[in-house]
Amino acid sequence: MEEKPFVFGTAVEGENFTDREKDCKRISANFKYGINTILISPRRWGKTSLVKKVAKEVESKDLRVVYLDVFSCRTPSDFYTRFADAIIRQTSTKSEEWLENVKSFLLRFNPKFSMKSDSFSEMTLSLDILPKQEDYEELLSLPEKIAKKKNCRIVVCIDEFQQIGEFNDSLTFQKQLRTVWQHQQNVYYCLFGSKKHLMTELFANTSYPFYKFGDIIFLEKISTEDWIKYIMERFEETGKSIDRDLAEKICLKVENQSNYVQQLSWILWVNTEKEATEKGLKEAYEELLNHNSRLFERMTENLTAYQLNMLHAVSDGVHDEFTRQDILLKYKMGTSANVGRIKESLIKKDLTEISERKVYIGDPVFCEWLRRIF
Repeated sequence: MEEKPFVFGTAVEGENFTDREKDCKRISANFKYGINTILISPRRWGKTSLVKKVAKEVESKDLRVVYLDVFSCRTPSDFYTRFADAIIRQTSTKSEEWLENVKSFLLRFNPKFSMKSDSFSEMTLSLDILPKQEDYEELLSLPEKIAKKKNCRIVVCIDEFQQIGEFNDSLTFQKQLRTVWQHQQNVYYCLFGSKKHLMTELFANTSYPFYKFGDIIFLEKISTEDWIKYIMERFEETGKSIDRDLAEKICLKVENQSNYVQQLSWILWVNTEKEATEKGLKEAYEELLNHNSRLFERMTENLTAYQLNMLHAVSDGVHDEFTRQDILLKYKMGTSANVGRIKESLIKKDLTEISERKVYIGDPVFCEWLRRIF
């Protein structure tokens, strides 16, 4: 199968990964020298790709990197099971060692196994966890115990970490994690997620347990210049061409957001025989909107009229002063007392974000879709 010149909707690697040299260097140093890392940015900016790239570069016999995604976890028990399974599986080299580690470290938790085939990658683990404080501490200490046994260091990378903020009694759970993790000598953590406001609250709020837990990195967009170079090279490597101005327009149309740059470039590339054209880019952008329209419909179908009206206002270029009488009347947002509640609800739903005390829609394609439906 031929390699795709542009990749979106999944973590990218190899030639499909572009720039991020400074971020790679900083995160790599954190992994090597034992600094906890917190990575914060909006969705589709390439956090997972970045972490996996660094992990691949630094991993060795003496430094193991474990990756797990906790987006589907709804309770602390879900988290502990996912955590334990990832730690044991990814620090084991074969199924026999995996089973040995389960018996050594988790036997009293009544682990249950299931196998879809003889494949090590398809073995799954389930635990019967009793809700006792000492049980949680023992499970969270698992990577430290394995690191000492194997005489190595471990970096645990947890994707969609903001999900723990949705658990019942989340603060108690966060305190449990912090209490155990902060004393580990051979294990370090890289925590990142796709909901910027929740991640910021978890790590930048002085009243939360994870305040000052590690090096907080607010990921920036890849520069236009780097994207232009990447797009032009990928076209050229596949026997097609795109001029610099058109490559730049791709970036401008989607505000340099990684996933959209890749997706729009891919659509244009597929529709291009030899040389990309302005007309082709316009058609590709319409395809991009159409591809995402059902997703946007689902994102907005349960919103109230007031919430939709504020989205209308923001997509129309209104970013502050929502309580002005003319804005309230034009966009039908009710009374000025409604504005704060509407604004907060849209931020929690990750549909808008705050920057310099102004409200923005972080997704440029979603913003354009909104302009067209209103």
